[in-house]
Amino acid sequence: MTLKELEIGQSAIITRVGGEGALRQHFLDMGVIPGAEITLIKYAPMGDPMEFQVHGYELTLRLDDAAQIDVELIAARARSHEGTSDINKSVHPGLGEEGKYHSKGDGDPLPDSEDLTFALVGNQNCGKTTLFNQLTGSNQHIGNFPGVTVDRKDGPIRGQAHTKVTDLPGIYSMSPYSSEEIVSRNFVLEEHPKAIINIVDATNIERNLYLTMQLLEMDIPTVVALNMMDEMTGNGGSIDVNHMEEMLGVPVVPISAAKNEGVDELVRHAMHIAKYQEKPGRQDFCDENDFGGSVHRCIHAICHLIDDHAKAAEIPVRFAAAKIIEGDALIMERLKLDDNEKEAIEHLILQMEKERGIDRSAAIADMRFTFIEKVCEQTVVKPKESKERIRSQKIDRILTGKYTAIPCFFGIMLLVFYLTFNVIGAWLQNLLELGISQLSDATEQLMIAADVNEVLRGLVIDGIFTGVGSVLSFLPIIVTLFFFLSLMEDSGYIARVAFVMDKLLRKIGLSGRSIVPMLLGFGCTVPALMSTRTLPSERDRKMTILLTPFMSCSAKLPIYSFLISAFFPGHGALIMMGLYILGIAVGILVALGYRKTLFKGEAVPFVMELPNYRLPGAKNVLQLLWEKAKDFIQKAFTVIFMATICIWFLRSFSPHFSLVQDSKDSILAMIASVLVPIFKPLGLGDWRICVSLISGFMAKESVVSTLEVLFGGAMQQFMTPLAAMCLLVFSLLYTPCVAAIASIRRELGRKWAWGVVIWQCVIAWLVAYAVNLIGGFILG
Repeated sequence: MTLKELEIGQSAIITRVGGEGALRQHFLDMGVIPGAEITLIKYAPMGDPMEFQVHGYELTLRLDDAAQIDVELIAARARSHEGTSDINKSVHPGLGEEGKYHSKGDGDPLPDSEDLTFALVGNQNCGKTTLFNQLTGSNQHIGNFPGVTVDRKDGPIRGQAHTKVTDLPGIYSMSPYSSEEIVSRNFVLEEHPKAIINIVDATNIERNLYLTMQLLEMDIPTVVALNMMDEMTGNGGSIDVNHMEEMLGVPVVPISAAKNEGVDELVRHAMHIAKYQEKPGRQDFCDENDFGGSVHRCIHAICHLIDDHAKAAEIPVRFAAAKIIEGDALIMERLKLDDNEKEAIEHLILQMEKERGIDRSAAIADMRFTFIEKVCEQTVVKPKESKERIRSQKIDRILTGKYTAIPCFFGIMLLVFYLTFNVIGAWLQNLLELGISQLSDATEQLMIAADVNEVLRGLVIDGIFTGVGSVLSFLPIIVTLFFFLSLMEDSGYIARVAFVMDKLLRKIGLSGRSIVPMLLGFGCTVPALMSTRTLPSERDRKMTILLTPFMSCSAKLPIYSFLISAFFPGHGALIMMGLYILGIAVGILVALGYRKTLFKGEAVPFVMELPNYRLPGAKNVLQLLWEKAKDFIQKAFTVIFMATICIWFLRSFSPHFSLVQDSKDSILAMIASVLVPIFKPLGLGDWRICVSLISGFMAKESVVSTLEVLFGGAMQQFMTPLAAMCLLVFSLLYTPCVAAIASIRRELGRKWAWGVVIWQCVIAWLVAYAVNLIGGFILG
């Protein structure tokens, strides 16, 4: 029987894990190992993927991958994961007190002038960035879905001189499965931090401690931060911190990063172990009495065999031995073993497999989880089912229900757009437009009264106020959209969207995890492109990067709002929704083409943890809105400001630098006339429109400021509603802004970046041409 055949609510014990390579290792690292008990919770609305519980937490898996896992049905789970019923209530010992953990420090502190570097390491979605913000006073963005942090971030610990803490992307183990996990592993292996702060989700401790086991093997001073202890204790759970310290051999500090509780104690312990280089008191987690001691003997024999090579490569010997058994090619390459040594190691591993009865990778994973279970059984009082979990299950009956999930998703998105463009955002925009208009009129009156030169007056009123002011008026719409997106992200709903849409996205060759960058792309393309680093497959990552620009970013909202209010008043939400749907539809068609040409093959497996729903934090939401508003205002008064002045100057002067009466005689008209034949078949043969689209390459908002400056508020006299619709479609699909192109170049290289510019302009021209043809046919 395979896991695929399990019915909802049934439990089974895993007997074999099929597959090969990095994916199989990822399954093992997540606790899907022979002997583990598993319970099927539910299927996605389209019947695939499934969600199941293993080692006390929930994981998703596709049916095709579940078919490779053999299970044996059991009536009920033998392990309740309840842990101990009582714990030691003694006070947590202070720094340096006896009986706490057995340090291997040499007692000589590092010089005061030496920088103390800390690596902040933990699983995805365990609160690393929240703790980083508390430690450093930073305002890095946080979210309630796996993979928010995709690159390292550095900062000094507040109040501590000569310190630097690095927030690393979340990883489940030191066997990297995706590109952002490689960042974390390489930092710890190659940059040799003075200490590691290992943040552990106390409400999901069994899975989190798996990474801890591997970090302790690194032989680097480590402190374990038990995060979310407020949730743990609030639901009736507790942890014997003193006993856990004895078993792990490192200091353990209970904290709540979100509430800033226990963080000061954590800093004191981290500073102490880094200063005195107090390394883990134990690294040997294999019990020589378990299963005849086969794993124990194999690890220790390999340690003796590779000791000199590990020292030469500056890799901790215990860590290297475990990685060799797992078949880690990167570690093997760095050790530079000769053929005789490799052959001897292979014989040792084969003997261990024969005695243990399971393969090498599963044996190492089982060894770690066996020790973790002992730790939890002796030190953890499991909480009752949390209020958050009960609430999540109730909400999921609707938001991930078989018949309600997809209607709910489209309903939520439609509501977001309606409130943004027709209610909240529109009302705030009208207020801001009124204020800018009054300020413009007052400024003009003052300049007239002061007898300011007509050219300078034209620059300020027609250039700056008309151009920059028109863009600035769309700030409320952008902030409102980001507000709703941040609510979806913080609540944990975006992770559910990935679960619900996986089967649909697989039809175009992508994984459900690709939905996260695409949804973020509705806000801003740049962070959306960076978030693709969480995708484990290079194929999926490249394909998602090339498709994300088709998701209409918020910088295009001023273009839509401006043209809709001018040509289609009263139909804002309908046309806006149509544009977003068109962008998605074109993206799907392009994806189908990619799947048959550049990116043949299947999407990577969908292995993802679904977090509990949480109430969005007001501080985090307000911080995100402030950052987006600040970025928009900075762009308005830098890039768009300069672009507006350049457009005004080129429009106002002839090639001989004399003022022109008609802008068609200007330098700008002469330059833009080259593009007019290209855009004429789209019904956009006016040179002013060509100029606005060029300015949009720098910043999409510049399209509006350029149109305002060049047409002077009289666009309806020069453009038909059909031409306006073609301009909307072209603006939706043509090349992303220069910042997004720079991000594509950083992620994929120069050729791909130029390819995106040319490819999207071609697609935009073809679709706009089709709209012009169909519209012309309908209108007769």
